[in-house]
Amino acid sequence: MEDKLSIMLCEDDENLGMLLREYLQAKGYAVDLLPDGDAGYKSFLKNNYDLCVLDVMMPKKDGLTLAQEIRAVNSEVPIIFLTAKSLKEDILDGFKIGADDYITKPFSMEELLFRIEAILRRVKGKRGKEATSYKIGEFTFDTQKQLLILGDKLTKLTTKESELLSLLCLHANEILERNYALKSIWIDDNYFNARSMDVYITKLRKHLKIDPSIEIINIHGKGYKLIIPEPIQP
Repeated sequence: MEDKLSIMLCEDDENLGMLLREYLQAKGYAVDLLPDGDAGYKSFLKNNYDLCVLDVMMPKKDGLTLAQEIRAVNSEVPIIFLTAKSLKEDILDGFKIGADDYITKPFSMEELLFRIEAILRRVKGKRGKEATSYKIGEFTFDTQKQLLILGDKLTKLTTKESELLSLLCLHANEILERNYALKSIWIDDNYFNARSMDVYITKLRKHLKIDPSIEIINIHGKGYKLIIPEPIQP
């Protein structure tokens, strides 16, 4: 039997925290509930979690600060924010730190479960693939190491940059539909995630601009197209 996937849940509202923990345990996850950011950080250093769910507003240390500290020691573990605010700044700050998703209170437990399962499926799928590299013009893109290689110049991509470039490569010289990309990588095609994806497209353009034969173009109302001089060989 597989080991249970382990979730760190940081939530200072004791009643909500216990409800979420019981619900997720009933769905087959191992869950540690921590009451504040300090306790969360200590627990993260001691344990090996598959995913972190962090409340943004917490005593001692807020969720954004805790996420930055987690990212400093682990760049891969998925992070979902629970936020009582629907403030754009909070959500965009969360994505800049490297959050995978956020969910605004009040939310249904089923919705949180759906987000968790979608992210874990994506992570598992990524780990399960064979080492793959794409030839993009003059570049070689190593999807496993998240590296763009041009001669002896190596550019390390973030997880989101790498996932987005992989999708563009799979649809090279075809339209990558915006909503499909958003749901594949960000789970939800809402306004904030769409803004976040635009930021990542801009970053990818900067990485690739050394080779003038490559272009990522906007297809108005539809999505993006990675234009390359020849078909990509997986």
